[in-house]
Amino acid sequence: MFALVDGNNFYVSCERVFRPSLQGRPVVVLSNNDGCAIARSNEAKDLGIRMGHPWHEIRHMEDETGLIGLSANFELYGDMSDRMMSLAAGLGPEQEIYSIDESFIGLEGVKGDLADRARAVRSRILAWTGIPCGIGIGPTKTLAKLANHIAKTAERKPGTYPARFAQVCNLADTTPEELQSLLQATDVGEVWGVGGRIGAQLRDLGIKTVWDLSRMEPHLVRQRWSVVLERTVQELRGVACMSLDDAPPPKQQIACTRSFGSAVRDQGQLAQAVSEFAVRASEKLRAQSSLAGEVLVFIRTSPFRKVPQYSKSHVLPLVRPTADSRQIVTAALQGLKAIYQPGFDYAKAGVMLMDISSASQVQGELCFDATAESSDLVHPGQQALRDPSRLMAALDAVNQRWGKHTMKLGSNRLAHSQTPSPKGWVMKQERRTPRYTTQWEEMPLVRA
Repeated sequence: MFALVDGNNFYVSCERVFRPSLQGRPVVVLSNNDGCAIARSNEAKDLGIRMGHPWHEIRHMEDETGLIGLSANFELYGDMSDRMMSLAAGLGPEQEIYSIDESFIGLEGVKGDLADRARAVRSRILAWTGIPCGIGIGPTKTLAKLANHIAKTAERKPGTYPARFAQVCNLADTTPEELQSLLQATDVGEVWGVGGRIGAQLRDLGIKTVWDLSRMEPHLVRQRWSVVLERTVQELRGVACMSLDDAPPPKQQIACTRSFGSAVRDQGQLAQAVSEFAVRASEKLRAQSSLAGEVLVFIRTSPFRKVPQYSKSHVLPLVRPTADSRQIVTAALQGLKAIYQPGFDYAKAGVMLMDISSASQVQGELCFDATAESSDLVHPGQQALRDPSRLMAALDAVNQRWGKHTMKLGSNRLAHSQTPSPKGWVMKQERRTPRYTTQWEEMPLVRA
């Protein structure tokens, strides 16, 4: 048995925890540079605002309907996610954190009424974090995901599904007739893994509901589409084909890219941005205990602006695989120098780490001596560090303990300077709320 715990309209819910005045009002959270809606309250959905709706197309609703648009506050959302997931883990012995707001829980060996236990965990999450969530339970991960959809829909739209499934839905606690009725009432596009293209193909063939899909012959599904969709059909029939993955496989490429808040021409500002992106990518690399053998850097103008166009990337192989931020930043800046052309309005840049390998499988990559080449780690004549991984571990520990950017490399020092300086590459976040739980100076104050 599996459960899926999913925060309702998670980003909006995080904002409402600290701003109760947002309750009952249409709210959207915007993407990088306040571009489009990436989270919507139920009230905003009722206004017809869709996921990815460009902000400039709905901004007029601020005056017309009271719509509130907020810049994404990912630092806050990440911290609130950690709190929610730690409580969700109490539902069962195994947990797979699927996304920032979703967590699969393995229920093997859990005794008693699973729906009652789920309601108790849901109430605890709501009381301790303020985040409302839906919980779906089923004999497979696909059915648990579907049960979660039913639980959230039954709560938001009473009458769509039986009221007893609101908030918590256990598909294993249904009669065959009731389960068939639920699957017949659910559009095939709501199935986990059925995208828009496959969904359209299925409807063209008369496969319109989840029940229709579950009745298809698996081997025919495999021939017509793929083994992935065949597995989905089997899971809808109650045959578990996917187990919990409590340790996702390491990524084979790690990228950090951003669109700029405004056009950038100055090479110095681009260097700040590239340094920042390289440091962030290095942190992700170390988090999965990996090393990179190549660094790709790119810069480009916006294809949506009527300006001279330029786009270029450059790949630099590293002398040794590494996770050292200093070496990766140095390589990224060398790549930027090779591709930078003056006179262009750059709108985006990024760094990608490639040729990734496990640190435990690479022998001797972090052992250097004073005869090492200067490009590896140090300036000529300077004593090299025997184990730079210890320095990076200390850097990560300080930043995890005291907050991001507490300690940083000199090359990206100006990227987070509090003194006035031109930083056109920084994302627009004109509507961001305070980072209530991670920054001392932004903590909420309660006055009696």
